[in-house]
Amino acid sequence: MLILTCPCCGVTADETELAGGGEAHVRRAGPGASESEVEDYLFMRENPRGPHFERWRHAYGCGKWFLAARDTATLEVFGTYPAQTTEPPEHIRAAITERHPGWRWRDFS
Repeated sequence: MLILTCPCCGVTADETELAGGGEAHVRRAGPGASESEVEDYLFMRENPRGPHFERWRHAYGCGKWFLAARDTATLEVFGTYPAQTTEPPEHIRAAITERHPGWRWRDFS
């Protein structure tokens, strides 16, 4: 079972109290975007085996959105951080690199 700590209220909750919101750090298609750019934004997502960044909502708690870094193969959680953060904090990137030495942060912006 996936267990995450909400960085907004500090409550540790299992996945039944949370609502998944898809991949984090996705570049939105803005006004004037081409059909191809909108299609990529809507349908093209990473589906990695390993480190992945996701959006979560503490649905049965404070109700706020936050981001989580976890390993999709093992469910190991590297950390959670506020949704307003544009990239993972350094301590989370260091934790991922420690477990996956060849991993590098990909700038999504």
